[in-house]
Amino acid sequence: MTTMTPAQVRAGHDGPTAGLADGHAQANLIAVPADWAYDVLLFTQRNPKPCPVLDVTDPGRTSTVLADGADLARDLPRYRIWEHGELVDEPTDASAHWRDDLVAFLIGCSFTFESALKRAHVPLRHVEQRVNVPMYVTDRECRPAGRLHGPMVVSMRYVPADLVETARAVTAVMPAVHGAPVHVGDPAALGIADLDRPDFGDRTVPHYGDVPVFWACGVTPQAAVMASKPPFAITHAPGHMFVTDVPDTAYRL
Repeated sequence: MTTMTPAQVRAGHDGPTAGLADGHAQANLIAVPADWAYDVLLFTQRNPKPCPVLDVTDPGRTSTVLADGADLARDLPRYRIWEHGELVDEPTDASAHWRDDLVAFLIGCSFTFESALKRAHVPLRHVEQRVNVPMYVTDRECRPAGRLHGPMVVSMRYVPADLVETARAVTAVMPAVHGAPVHVGDPAALGIADLDRPDFGDRTVPHYGDVPVFWACGVTPQAAVMASKPPFAITHAPGHMFVTDVPDTAYRL
């Protein structure tokens, strides 16, 4: 973990945000035209494990109560621009793409509970190895909502076998940032064929005795964008999160 403040991360960090701004919540972003906003809201309500909502903006607004003075169109390290379900750009500043009709959803991110995992002496292999957390598209379909449908995405962390229950307990009390794991062990149970080939993020190397542990992931709305093909959307690039000013303890039961 680093001593960067959330404002320092938002001011110009250009890579994945795992391990940054220790003790502060991080969030996924999806912004859609207002005529798709109800579909997204309903999708998140029906799928709270991968899509726990922390804030929703008014149309066209790029401010959020989660960080005073922040600009959602500029303050993430990297964005993804989608047209009809196709990725068309990955800018570091999305202000040129932002529209007056966009409604932005900020969704809890599992990076938020990593400080708590560290305090519980659960190692974070992706942070140790200075790579992005690996993320995988599963064969578990989310509950559809309006025009939105798609599979659940999970993030994976290798955890020493004797600390799996600790990791489960630490994260279970933070449901607003995905909560307890959805699966431990055999990736085939989620339809994942090869842990060394994540769909998003980077491969991480396990230590002897590590077990793969899977958490629901806020990249799930991007999988829904790819499957449902709305005419336009802006999201974060996986692992490149919006770092808020909110302490992680605010999301602990």
